[in-house]
Amino acid sequence: MSVSQALSTSSARIFLSYKRNVEPDQTLAHDLVAGLSGAGHAVFIDQRLAIGQAWAREIEAHVRGSHFLIVLLTAASSRSEMVRGEIELARQHAATHATPHILPVRIQFDGPLPYPLNAYLDAIQYAAWNGPEETPQLLQELLAAMANGIATEPRREAAAPIGDTNLPPPYAAPLPVPGGALDVEDPWYLPRPADATALAVIRQPGQTLTIKGPRQMGKSSLLMRTVKAGVDIGKKVALLDFQLVDEKTKANADLFFRRFAASIAEQLELPDTVGELWDDGFSNPQNCTRYVERQILQPLGAPCVLAIDETDAIFRTDFSNDFFAMLRSWHGLRANPLRRGWKKLDIVLSTSTEPQFFIERPHESPFNVGVVLPLEDFEPGEVLRLNALHPRPLDDSAIQRLYTLIGGHPYLMRKALYELASSSPSCTLDELFDEASEDSGPFGDHLRYYLLRLQRKPELIAALRQVIERRGGGDELLIHRLEAAGLVRRERNRVVARCELYARYFRERLHEQG
Repeated sequence: MSVSQALSTSSARIFLSYKRNVEPDQTLAHDLVAGLSGAGHAVFIDQRLAIGQAWAREIEAHVRGSHFLIVLLTAASSRSEMVRGEIELARQHAATHATPHILPVRIQFDGPLPYPLNAYLDAIQYAAWNGPEETPQLLQELLAAMANGIATEPRREAAAPIGDTNLPPPYAAPLPVPGGALDVEDPWYLPRPADATALAVIRQPGQTLTIKGPRQMGKSSLLMRTVKAGVDIGKKVALLDFQLVDEKTKANADLFFRRFAASIAEQLELPDTVGELWDDGFSNPQNCTRYVERQILQPLGAPCVLAIDETDAIFRTDFSNDFFAMLRSWHGLRANPLRRGWKKLDIVLSTSTEPQFFIERPHESPFNVGVVLPLEDFEPGEVLRLNALHPRPLDDSAIQRLYTLIGGHPYLMRKALYELASSSPSCTLDELFDEASEDSGPFGDHLRYYLLRLQRKPELIAALRQVIERRGGGDELLIHRLEAAGLVRRERNRVVARCELYARYFRERLHEQG
């Protein structure tokens, strides 16, 4: 039964995604619940602060079971990790089940969405709301969209290029809200030793560079700066994000390789002739290599950078070994005197996950050649420098207290300093520490996002609980997956929670289920 048929015979199931405890988001959300429910629809809105895994399972079940996900977009909600997580769940489920359809509503907000929400939502028609007097009109627009069964997402058969080509939009606020890749001109960006290495490498011809680290370590920010350094010296750039590869493409090797080649050509402003030149007599890696050499490197006439963010997003696909072996072969082709065009190509990769657990042929991996840059947490001295960059910096004792709680976690440190030093601070220093591990506290959005992402992964939950309870490291592959997620770290010969905040929060939430 189609969505429109379902709506004509019964109520629609709706998930309303919004930023809690923020106005006007919260008031409008409750007004929409009343209006949509009054029209006979079943609306789920997360208005409880339930503790534990049951809450996360309920969120996931309601997202997957909905016909529509209505997301209220404001400057605050667009930076919410929970809102992003709910949208990602909806997109993943819709890839194979057609629903939920996403209905974005901009709430007194016409600025650019941060990456990756801009890649997810910019192509979707949205409604707008600028004040309470427009609530009835907004309600009618939403009801009409649902009654018509409008599929608001772009057609998946359109062979959209892999990845988004836009750099993250500039921040409008004087003090940038933490989250996502930092703008290349962001004055609050804190260079680390890895930055100098990456910028030196990209200034040389024909390089392979891997930026490696857990989630929210700054990989994408460093990738963007590396790309900008290449552009500044005249290199052409094709920037792809594998996080945006849809499930249909991941399930079809031929489709993936064709779209990959087409995306490179498009971003380098070259004609897309993949459909004409792909030869079924060759393997996909052979076709892709011939295409890049003959249709991109030869006519381009200039050095170029192929930059791929979130490469680990395809590690579990059936074709990943062939794809990464192809990239490794491109690295080796630079030494072939008969194929000198490959010396013009730089390859820059970012990854969160240890590749050796997924690449069956290590000698064919692009992640162990060239320059490998592991990103580490901030050192105490770097935290002091970051603190000094903020208005109303904290004193040394407060910084030490903060470092004890969250360590040198780059995102959490920026988040804490933002909460305390922005023009309208949301909490005092004592409140930040007192409420740090609460779902409604300053880090609640970030922590609940992790709790949501752990659902349907009981093996990771068990491994994380084992680490927190100090019962040893357990299965090494599971530990590496937790490391990639940024939840644990290695300390001498032990595996421990990434920071005290994580240990405290997940010790309470990951209790045994009856």
